[in-house]
Amino acid sequence: MKNFPMFLRMDGRRVVLCGGGEEVARKARLILKTEARITLVAEELDAELQGLVASGRADHVTRAGADDFEGAALVFIGTGEDELDAALAAQARRAGAVVNVIDRPELCDAFTPSIVDRDPLVVAIGTEGAAPVLGRAIKTEVETMLSPRLGPFVALAGRLRDAVAEKISPQQRRGFWEWAFSGEAYRAHLAGREREGARLLKEAIAEGRAPDATGHIALVGAGPGARDLLTLRAVQRLQQADVIYYDRLVDPEVLELARRDADRVYVGKEVGSHAWPQEKIDRLIVAEARKGRRVVRLKSGDPSIFGRAEEELSAARAAGIETEIVPGITAASAAAAAIGRPLTERGETDTFVITTGTCRPGDAAPDKVLMARPGTTTAFYMAVDKAEEVQAGLLAGGAPAACPVEIVAAASTARERHVKTVLGDLAACITREGISSPAILMVSYPKSLAGAAGEMSRQFA
Repeated sequence: MKNFPMFLRMDGRRVVLCGGGEEVARKARLILKTEARITLVAEELDAELQGLVASGRADHVTRAGADDFEGAALVFIGTGEDELDAALAAQARRAGAVVNVIDRPELCDAFTPSIVDRDPLVVAIGTEGAAPVLGRAIKTEVETMLSPRLGPFVALAGRLRDAVAEKISPQQRRGFWEWAFSGEAYRAHLAGREREGARLLKEAIAEGRAPDATGHIALVGAGPGARDLLTLRAVQRLQQADVIYYDRLVDPEVLELARRDADRVYVGKEVGSHAWPQEKIDRLIVAEARKGRRVVRLKSGDPSIFGRAEEELSAARAAGIETEIVPGITAASAAAAAIGRPLTERGETDTFVITTGTCRPGDAAPDKVLMARPGTTTAFYMAVDKAEEVQAGLLAGGAPAACPVEIVAAASTARERHVKTVLGDLAACITREGISSPAILMVSYPKSLAGAAGEMSRQFA
């Protein structure tokens, strides 16, 4: 490690920025997050920097004098002229300042890290000037892990530190702070219930101890497969989970986003072959939450769409356990995106239906007549093995055999496959192409097709 990372106190100190263009303006934006006083050194300033001077947030001098660098905590230089940059760096260094010459690492005493700002929590990522683009990419990943509401909660905890020291014994303090940053108060604050979070913290302090841990169950949508299609909230819940229950359609790369020490339990279920009965899964997630653990039930796609969410929610609510649904990108949306087509099209399809080809044993199949209407696109889930029934039902309901069908298997994964056909050839195409689950069958009945069929009927009437 050539550079030692350190956070500098900036309140009441001065930072000098030499140059008047966009590069210097970017550095100024960072310094504006601190309480430092800014001095701008340049003959001309761009509009953004002029605004800083006009607002009184920065001072402006046209040329660096003998005393302009004296006492400066930091100096950033970016005039766009190499010789002038080197001369100013030498002058600032003689005055004892720490110097950063923008895009000139050989002239730098310090490097600007990529910063994740959750004031007062700050994460700085540095590459010693070797790969700033990589630093920014890592910053983006960290940004997804830390809630934008985290900073105010850290600030609240800081304001309560003296009260904690007074009310809670030294032996219990570590446990209290672990609860504070993982328990009910923390979850309430991150969910936008700041007052409730503050009340829970203060009540715990008044009682002189952390409350007994209360469990939490989150039904989290893992999306269609690709891990970069997870929502930010889904990633956050994976990072917070103590135990994760997942099934066969969850990509292993998604699980890599979870905490390393989280328990991972496979509860795989195949269509028509339930290795784990739903009742057993319900009992397991409730039992873990009753231990005070944070449970994630990770489901492919969106947990509210054919994800058996109601059974698990009902079991949790009956046990008095806090629950949450974290939506995910459903397979139909991923399939449409994969083939570059919208799910609706103005003037052609203005109704979008999501349905299933496989129901619970004994249940009646969805009414295909409702889907065989002009202007409708229907996405059939779990329907590969029921393709003949789907085809026959739609045709019997009045949909033309020429209705276009898009079949997308394993959307967004490395195994993705796309086949186009028409309704009249749907079942035969699936057999011929050897298509297997998971796959989405998207059947469209465009209004123009209905109009053409009607015109043909009139001609032959």
